[in-house]
Amino acid sequence: MKREAELELLYLTEKLKNEQLPNGSWSYLFETGIKTDCFMIVLIKALRLYKPDLLNSLSERIARKQERDGSWRLFHDQEEGDVSTAIEAYYALLLSGYYEETAPQMIAAKRYIISKGGIRKAGLFTKIMLALTSQAEWPSLLSVPIEAILLPKNFPVNIYDLSVYGRANLIPILTAAANKFKIKIEGSPDLTAMEGNREEPLETYRSSEWRGLFGMVGSGVQLMAGGPGRLRKDALKKAETYMLHRLEPDGTLYSYFSCTFLMIFALMSLGYDREHPVITKAVQGLINMAAVTPEGLHMQYTTAHVWNTSLLSYALQEAGVSGSIIQKANRYLRSKQHIQYGDWVIHNPKAAPGGWGFSDINTMNPDIDDTTASLRAIKIEAAENFQSREAWNKGLQWLLSMQNGDGGWASFERNAAPPYVHFVPIEKAEFIISDESSADLTGRTIEFLCTFANLNPENSAVQKGIRWILKHQETDGSWNSRWGICYIYGTWAAVTGLAAAGYSEDSPPIQRAKQWLEQHQNSDGGWGESCKSDIMNHYVPLGTSTLTQTAWAIEALLCCSKEITPSVERGIRYLISHIRKKDWTSYYPKGQGFAGQFYIHYESYDFVYPLLALSRFIKRANEGESA
Repeated sequence: MKREAELELLYLTEKLKNEQLPNGSWSYLFETGIKTDCFMIVLIKALRLYKPDLLNSLSERIARKQERDGSWRLFHDQEEGDVSTAIEAYYALLLSGYYEETAPQMIAAKRYIISKGGIRKAGLFTKIMLALTSQAEWPSLLSVPIEAILLPKNFPVNIYDLSVYGRANLIPILTAAANKFKIKIEGSPDLTAMEGNREEPLETYRSSEWRGLFGMVGSGVQLMAGGPGRLRKDALKKAETYMLHRLEPDGTLYSYFSCTFLMIFALMSLGYDREHPVITKAVQGLINMAAVTPEGLHMQYTTAHVWNTSLLSYALQEAGVSGSIIQKANRYLRSKQHIQYGDWVIHNPKAAPGGWGFSDINTMNPDIDDTTASLRAIKIEAAENFQSREAWNKGLQWLLSMQNGDGGWASFERNAAPPYVHFVPIEKAEFIISDESSADLTGRTIEFLCTFANLNPENSAVQKGIRWILKHQETDGSWNSRWGICYIYGTWAAVTGLAAAGYSEDSPPIQRAKQWLEQHQNSDGGWGESCKSDIMNHYVPLGTSTLTQTAWAIEALLCCSKEITPSVERGIRYLISHIRKKDWTSYYPKGQGFAGQFYIHYESYDFVYPLLALSRFIKRANEGESA
């Protein structure tokens, strides 16, 4: 079996060598469903842009994703589709001009939407998009005045309590909402017939607490102003400044599709003409993120060059690859290290820049995952090359400075997890406004610090991280995660972190994790977890295996035992026999952005993680032969 594993490893390495770009990066697809495709069509029509080819390609992909019952699914095993996605798709297809309301698939879509309660059942972002284009009233659910942006950082509730992702989306929303801004798109359909039955919202503990909380916000604002209504102009100006000062070189806001889409409407609500240079550049920045998929053109939420390149450079090095392919990749990574301050400095004022972001566009919003991944990739060069060593030192110092007070690591910011997130009357609100410590970020950071930065496991930062990990192990032995699907991902990250910190296979946390992983191995030798896990908050099997999740489980199990166990052997056999196959599991989301609404397919993952799992298996097999 070792020989077969070596052959598949060679297949993967040769494929990756051939697909590296001249600048050293890899540009594999970052796919997030059809939401961004739909919103791009809405934006093009709202701005009255002439983009027939783009509209046609986007609408073709949307139409091809429709199910027989008229719905659109967020993931393969979602039984009843998603009403918000169906509304967005229906609206976008009609706006594109390539589909008529009388077409059978549009009739089916409308029937499905109405059967699920109509546009009143849409999610918050869908309702905001409909409000911006005169298809619905502005939702009053948030009840947050734009003046809240003026509250000082030492006020009990302020805009910098939120995660950077929440802030970058919420500020444009509040700006447009404050002006009750709406655009009527010429020739647009009337969606009011799909409103569904009016339902009075039920009084809930969460909603009453939320209103009470922002009653305090309103009181604080009025106290500062000396009365209501005096600070609206200042608040809108500060919101405008916030957005403009966070534009990336390509014109997008923080390099994210949703923030940029919302910013364009927010700026128009402030009086910007639709042909203003800032808006024109932002639109072009979004268009530049389009990528070709088997179904048609897809508007990526952002690009994934840095993430892909850091993971692949490291995985290839683990597979024994060296030379120009690694040098080019790491030269690219060094060029993408951040040198300017971002919002992260608000909660971490003593730290200097040094992290890495996710995309090739991003220059001011670094994250923990990309930083540890990039540092892993340049580790060997850091010992030999001054530039790499300097980049390494800056990155390591930034990473250490970003540890949360609870001992864990979050994604983008330090201590940006407001306690009132649990009062927000929006399902899964923590995915929007909070940046909490998580098992995947904390586990991988511990693994990096102990294995690559050579910190002693007794180091105080490592010990705090370990305590966080141990505290958050589930009763069944698994760990949940933030950015992956879901319990397999979290368990893999936590176990590799604990093992790097010296936890042996006999330790109770490792034993329980090993038992959990082995219990959930499929009969074909692989592992597979459903996206439903992040909705249900417990493990839900996919019913079939996937390459990426199998590789995560194998890596974790290799950390749980010094021997190659039967479970690992069966997992490796699954990888060997499936690496070159393509089916629906190849495109199944392995990442989550927002539970129940936003899922991510990383094209690179089926290369990165099998490559690592095979490399670790071969290394372990060689050690056994030489023992």
